Amino acid sequence: MEVLKTGICGLDEMLGGGVPAGHIVAILGSPGTGKSTFALQFIFAGLQNNENCAYLSLEESEKNLIKTASIYGWDLMPYIANKKLAMVNLSTLNLKAMIDRVETDLPKLFKAFIIKRLAIDPVTLYEMIHDSESERRDHLFNFAKIIKDAGITAVMTSETSKETPYYSRYGLIEYIADGVVILRQVRQTDPGAVTTVIEVSKMRHIEHSREIKPYNITKNGIVVHSGSGVFL
Repeated sequence: MEVLKTGICGLDEMLGGGVPAGHIVAILGSPGTGKSTFALQFIFAGLQNNENCAYLSLEESEKNLIKTASIYGWDLMPYIANKKLAMVNLSTLNLKAMIDRVETDLPKLFKAFIIKRLAIDPVTLYEMIHDSESERRDHLFNFAKIIKDAGITAVMTSETSKETPYYSRYGLIEYIADGVVILRQVRQTDPGAVTTVIEVSKMRHIEHSREIKPYNITKNGIVVHSGSGVFL
C-alpha cells in the first residue's frame, strides 16, 4: 500500500511511514494549534516529492498563504509558476457561488492538474454555509466523493467543538474521513504552562500509534516529539 509522507517530523513515525494514498484526513484543533501550518507542510512535502498539489482556502488569501509558507522556508512561488501547485481561494465568493464552484469546478481542476494531494483549510466554513444538518451532511459527503473519485489524498482542517476538543464543530467530518488527527493545548500543573499535543485518533488500513505526543511549531514548521510522553 502506497503511503504519502506528511512532511511533519515525528508524525510520519507515529503513522508507520505516512498517510495511505487516497485517504481523507481531518485535522481538528482550536485556534492557534497549527492547523493551517499542518496543511501547508503536507502540501509542501508533496511538492518536494514532485507531486501535483492543490490548496483550497476558504479563509486566507493566496498572498497571505504564500507569506505564511515563506516564514517556514517554504517557497511556493516556483511551484505555482510551474503549475505544480494550484491555489484556489473561495473566501471572496458568495455562498451559492462557493457551493457551485466546489461541486462543479473542482472536479475539472483535479482532472486538469492531475492532483495527487489536496488541502482544504478550513472545511468548517464550507459546513457553515448550509442551513440544516441534513443539507450540511449531504453536501459534505458529496464533496468527499468528488475527492475520493479523483483518487486524491487530502487533509481537511476543522475547528473543534466548543464543548470538547475531541470533535469537530458539527461532528460530521469524522465520519467521512479515513483518518482523524487532533491538535490541542494542554495546561500543565505549573501556572501558565501550556503544551501542544497531537493524537492520531483514527487512521484506517494501517497500524498507528495511539499515544498522545507533544509537538512544537518551529521556524521549520511542526515538529512532533514522538519519543516523548505527555503527563496529563
